[in-house]
Amino acid sequence: MAADYKHILILCKTYPSPSSKHVETSCIAGMDSAGQLIRLFPVPFRLVADEQRFKKWQWIRARVRKANEDHRPESHRISVDTIDTQGEPLSTKNAWEERRLAIKPVEVFEDFEALESARQNRGVTLGLLRPHRLVNLRISKAKSPDWTADEIGKLMQAQNQGSLFDQDAEQRSLKLLKKLPFDFHYNYECAAGESTKTYEHKLVDWEAGALYWNVHHRPDWQAAFRQRYLTEFAEKDLLFLMGTIHRFPNQWLIVSVLYPPKQPREVLDQGRLF
Repeated sequence: MAADYKHILILCKTYPSPSSKHVETSCIAGMDSAGQLIRLFPVPFRLVADEQRFKKWQWIRARVRKANEDHRPESHRISVDTIDTQGEPLSTKNAWEERRLAIKPVEVFEDFEALESARQNRGVTLGLLRPHRLVNLRISKAKSPDWTADEIGKLMQAQNQGSLFDQDAEQRSLKLLKKLPFDFHYNYECAAGESTKTYEHKLVDWEAGALYWNVHHRPDWQAAFRQRYLTEFAEKDLLFLMGTIHRFPNQWLIVSVLYPPKQPREVLDQGRLF
């Protein structure tokens, strides 16, 4: 399929993982200018040249094409060397008004079962879900807290062979990507008609991984992590960006958390912006 340039609003970066073909990659997802969710790969984000690095809620322009090896409709291959950042990330002023308006065209599901039904009936594998209430954040030790020898070999390819995206020798000298030794799962409720249903899904947002490394040296790091992702986020107008796993198409992950402040009652009475 022919490649074309698209404008994409970045909504998601997952924590990187080793890749035999692309050294280390993150799942990048966002919304195109037509209001459609889109998944982009491969993005070895730590190896991308500084001027091409983008942030959450920032528009980029890049050449993309539908992925042949990934039949999920939202999945596209991106030509990393064509990435052009478009201005600063969208403003958080006025209760995130600019960000809310930007993603207003995207369908929002009020119950996970509705999202799963959309996958089965329409092939949807990326979707915004509004949890009714956060119940718990489960923190558990990862089954394998360290990279395997094979995974380390994949991660070292960048330094053994040189980066394709940054020819400066000093910039190519990266620290080995640290594996998260803990897994994070949200328990949450969704409104289903007059009742509520409880679900659990794994959280793989890069921001969660970054927070762990910022607080993990503290004796109370789990309390600090929950303060952010449970206590503080419970007071937000929360949205999950949910995505399926390529190899396991019926399994969903929380790939990004969007957390604008709750709107005043008078705004809610007039209808949500999203």
